[in-house]
Amino acid sequence: MTLQWTAVALFLYVEIGILILLCLPFISAQRWQIIFNLNIWNHVAWLWKRGFLAMIIILIVLFLDAVREVRKYSGAQISKDSKTYPNMFDHVHMKLFRSQRNLYISGFALLLWLVMQRVIKLINQLAAAANTNSALHVQIEDANQSAKKYMEEIEQLKQALVAHSKQTVTDIKMVVAHIGCAAHSTEYALQHDASHEGFHCAIV
Repeated sequence: MTLQWTAVALFLYVEIGILILLCLPFISAQRWQIIFNLNIWNHVAWLWKRGFLAMIIILIVLFLDAVREVRKYSGAQISKDSKTYPNMFDHVHMKLFRSQRNLYISGFALLLWLVMQRVIKLINQLAAAANTNSALHVQIEDANQSAKKYMEEIEQLKQALVAHSKQTVTDIKMVVAHIGCAAHSTEYALQHDASHEGFHCAIV
């Protein structure tokens, strides 16, 4: 394997390891978001964007080169009975095998590179949605507590209003009773005075 394909194979292994690490269930999306939001990534953001595009271009070029090699050696017709080059058949098949191997390596490396980029974006979106959900739960709990508090205050106000209404009715009844008693006393006093004056006139 040449140096370039060795580098691509190592890059593929690194991608597989990173994807397995990103898919571990005991590491939550919030933890990954904390890692992705470290200040060190802000300093290398421009390098990451350029490196991402450059790696895509390199992998596409290597993939197309591997496709060309596969088509080249797949169309080669070498007779097994050739006396001039007895090992040519095995040599062509070896080249074809290496071309197919390079095709698979470059193709999977390109695919996993795109998949890894997408997985990172989805993890950030999942973490943001989880944080929003937690904030909504806190707001809902606060709203429920406030509603319960308001309901208790309303109930207390109702009870106070009922008690005040009862007290007001009682006071009104007492006032009416006092007024009735006063009116009755006044009427009785007037009648007593009238009868007394009549009796006085009869004596005279």
